[in-house]
Amino acid sequence: MTHRSEIRFLLNGRTVNLPTVPATQTLLDFLRLDRRLTGTKEGCAEGDCGACTVLVGRLHAGTLRYEAVNACIRFVASLDGCHVVTVEHLSGPDGALHPVQRAMVEHHGAQCGFCTPGIVMSLYALWMQTPEPTETQVETALQGNLCRCTGYAPIIRAAVAVGQYGTPEADHLTLERDRITAALLALKDARRVETGPEDNRAILPADLDDFAAAYAEHPQATVIAGATDVGLWVTKFLRPISPAIFIAHLAELKAIEVSPGAITLGAGVSYSELKPLITQHLPHLAEYWDRIAGWQVRNMGTIGGNIANGSPIGDTPPVLIALGAEVTLRHGNSRRSLPLEAFFVDYGKQDRRPGEFVESIRIPLPSSATRCAAAGISVTVEAGIIRSARIALGGMAATPKRAAAAEAALLGQPWSEASFAAAARAMSGDFAPLSDWRASAEYRMRVAQNLLRRFFLEQDGAPVRLSA
Repeated sequence: MTHRSEIRFLLNGRTVNLPTVPATQTLLDFLRLDRRLTGTKEGCAEGDCGACTVLVGRLHAGTLRYEAVNACIRFVASLDGCHVVTVEHLSGPDGALHPVQRAMVEHHGAQCGFCTPGIVMSLYALWMQTPEPTETQVETALQGNLCRCTGYAPIIRAAVAVGQYGTPEADHLTLERDRITAALLALKDARRVETGPEDNRAILPADLDDFAAAYAEHPQATVIAGATDVGLWVTKFLRPISPAIFIAHLAELKAIEVSPGAITLGAGVSYSELKPLITQHLPHLAEYWDRIAGWQVRNMGTIGGNIANGSPIGDTPPVLIALGAEVTLRHGNSRRSLPLEAFFVDYGKQDRRPGEFVESIRIPLPSSATRCAAAGISVTVEAGIIRSARIALGGMAATPKRAAAAEAALLGQPWSEASFAAAARAMSGDFAPLSDWRASAEYRMRVAQNLLRRFFLEQDGAPVRLSA
C-alpha cells in the first residue's frame, strides 16, 4: 500500500495541503498562529469553555455532516478529508452579519465578546440542525460554552429568534453542500497517511485492517479517536504521544447494528451519534447522556475511547456493565470478546495486550421485566420477586466495579424498600473507597447507598427522601 505525507482538508472556502504535520499540533494553534484566524479564541485549552468552537464537516455514509467541536483539543492530523469552518466564514458575500450574529446583536447577547465567537458557532451548528429550537435544545447546545459576563438569558433569546433573520436553506454552507461534498470526495484516496517528524509522527490508517496492522507494528503508539482525553495530555501535561494513530475517520468503527436483543456499535461511535438510539432503546439513559460533558465533547468523544482509557470514573462503563455489555478486542486479524467488567483489571490496567484495541461494544437491550437507572443499576423483577440484579459503580474502586454483595442481597428477595435497604447495607462490603480532595470515603459510600435507595423509590413511584 502506498502512503502519502500530506494532510489535506478544506478550511472555510479553500483547500489546505500541509506537507508535514506534527501529531501534537492542535487546530486552535494552526488557526491562530499559522493562518491568523484569530476569531477563534483560546480560553481553557482543555475543551471546557467553548471559546475555540468551530465546525468540522465530514462525510458519513456519503452525507456531509457538520459538528461543533473544540479546536483546542482537536489535532490537525485528524482533519484529513474534513471541512473546517471558523467564525470568519459566516458572513455572506457582501460581508453582512450572519443571521446568528445579527440575532446576538439585536438581543444583546454579548458584553466583553471573548466567548461570543464560540457561542455563535455552537448556535450556528444548532440552527442548521434545528432552525426553530426550544429553550431546552438551546441550553443543551450551549452546555460546552462558558459565558462569564453576559449571562445566558439574552443568548437564549437570540438563539430562539434566529429564524427571524434567515433560514438554513439560504445559508451558504447549505447552498455549497454539493460542491463541498464533491471536494471532500476528491480528497479521499484510500491511502495511509504518515506525516510529521520522526519524534512527533502521526499515522492515519487507510481502513480498519490497516489500523490493525499499524497498531500491531507500533504497539507503543497512542491511539486517538476523539482526543477529548489525549488532547489534554498535550495541552496541559505536554506529554509526547508519538507515534500517534488517528482513527476517527475509519467508517468501519462508526458502524451501528440494532438487533432484536442488542445494539452493537463500533468503538469509534461518538456520544452524539449514539444519542438517537439511546433515546429510542435505552430511554433511562437519555437525560444522563445529555449530562456527559458539553455538546462539543460529545461530538468528538467516542464510546470505545471512554472504555479503552480505563478510567475508574469513566462516564459509560458503569451503565454499560449494568446492562451486561461485552467488548470485542482485536489484534491483527484475531478477535476475542469478554464481558466489559472483565476488561478492567486494576487502576490504569486493562485486559488488553500490546497492539490490541477495542473494536466494538455489544449492549444487550433490557427486557420488559427489567428496571434500569443511569446510576448503573439493572434489576429484573418477575411476579414481585427480584430474579437478577447488576449494580456497577465508578469512583468507588481502582476500576469500574460491580457491587457483588449488594447484588446477592437482592436475589430472590421481594421487590420492597426493605430489600433495597438490606442491599445498601451489604454494599459496604463491596467497596473500600478512598478519601481525597474531591470526597471522603464515608461520603462516597453514603452516596452509593442512597443511589440504590433512590432507585427503588423512583421505580416504585414513592416520593424520594434520602438520608443525609
